[in-house]
Amino acid sequence: MQSTRKLRPAPFDPLYDPMTARAIGPGSDYAPTYWIGTAGPAPEDDGPVTRDMDVDVAVIGSGYTGLSTAIHLAKDHGIKATVLEANGVAYGCSTRNGGQAQVSAGRLKRSQWIERWGLDVARGMHGEMVEAFDLFRGLLRDHDIRCEPQDGGHYYIAHKASVLPALESEARLLRDSFGYDARMLSRDELFRTAVRDHEAQGAMWEADGVSIHAAKLAFGYLRVARDLGATVHPDSPVQGWELINGVHHLRTPGGTVRARRVAVATAAYATRGLHGRLRDRLMPIMSNSIVTRVLTPSELDAVGIRTMAPLTDTRTLRHYYRLLPDNRLQIGSRAAITGRDAANPAHLNGLREGMARKFPALRGIELDYSWWGWVDVSHDMMPRITGLPDTPGLFYALGYGGNGVMYSAMAGRRLAQLVAGKPVPDLPIFNTELPHEGWRTPFRRLGQWGLYHLYHYRDERK
Repeated sequence: MQSTRKLRPAPFDPLYDPMTARAIGPGSDYAPTYWIGTAGPAPEDDGPVTRDMDVDVAVIGSGYTGLSTAIHLAKDHGIKATVLEANGVAYGCSTRNGGQAQVSAGRLKRSQWIERWGLDVARGMHGEMVEAFDLFRGLLRDHDIRCEPQDGGHYYIAHKASVLPALESEARLLRDSFGYDARMLSRDELFRTAVRDHEAQGAMWEADGVSIHAAKLAFGYLRVARDLGATVHPDSPVQGWELINGVHHLRTPGGTVRARRVAVATAAYATRGLHGRLRDRLMPIMSNSIVTRVLTPSELDAVGIRTMAPLTDTRTLRHYYRLLPDNRLQIGSRAAITGRDAANPAHLNGLREGMARKFPALRGIELDYSWWGWVDVSHDMMPRITGLPDTPGLFYALGYGGNGVMYSAMAGRRLAQLVAGKPVPDLPIFNTELPHEGWRTPFRRLGQWGLYHLYHYRDERK
């Protein structure tokens, strides 16, 4: 069945806020992202749920994680999953991100892993990330997923001189304690070989980093999942959920899906009412992104970007940016706190100003795309892939904190292992639940507002 979903910039639900909305707004168009605008023809899907059905495994969410789960359930365990999506396939994070694959998941650095868990566990976590990157590259290669990958490592750019000692320490730690290829670049070397970011005081380069076309990756996963026997149903939000005699009854507008096992892969886009055991496990954070018009030769020379690899600065409220294959510049950063404030021009103007500080030649440049989306940040800054022993047949993978493009492939594989009853590595992100934050929504938002002001002060202080 050919999808009837629009694959062009179109109005979408700009006010959706997962912390306050009762429903995700089925029928909403995709966000007007560069990825959707340049992805090409709509992929095939299986249409909305139209009847009651009994299935072995239901996957809620059709982004990178949900589709990877379906792929690995079929490839590794012979299980053909039924994927339920509230809107269009990969409607949420997977078509709104910056298209940057890095050798990490969550928000913590390797040094912070050591502080939290000790060196041995941190080395195990690092090994998981390296294996995950190999899996990610293998999926693109083995299944001919044409998502325009540009390899070249990842540049972690010091946006002020005072952060250089910590960055140098992290690079040394990666080399000496993890045997990983990381090195420092001076400002002059960075300007000469990678990018002429006027804020940059130097950078750490790490070997694993790939830029991809976000929607083409998601739609490639969709093709692979369906080729392997999974069914994918858009416009089928889960509006009610009951566990009856060990069977999960998932009520959608077109029928009830009865599943023995359910894997949740909704990232930041699930409403608080999806399931009681998931409520308030995440802090949804909004991120804005813009894409310029095609740069002229003189503008390209001024910005001096000689790589299409991922670029990230060292702010807590970080900027992530890259040169796209068609010579547009993409840049994103954190933005509004609530969905109601998402369209406030101040956030767009702030991101424009951030771009202009890095690249003065682009001040006032016309934009071809501007969008925003929610990021699933966990309260301890690390993801979880787990089952719930006291809720039979319920599993989830959530909490990537903005570093999910690459690791979501492995998260789907690990989630599939748990669903199939197979063991996963003995690491802190597996088989433990996301920490719970019990504050009521207004107080959580107030706390976020205060933290943003503190982070901004620290980020911009010399």
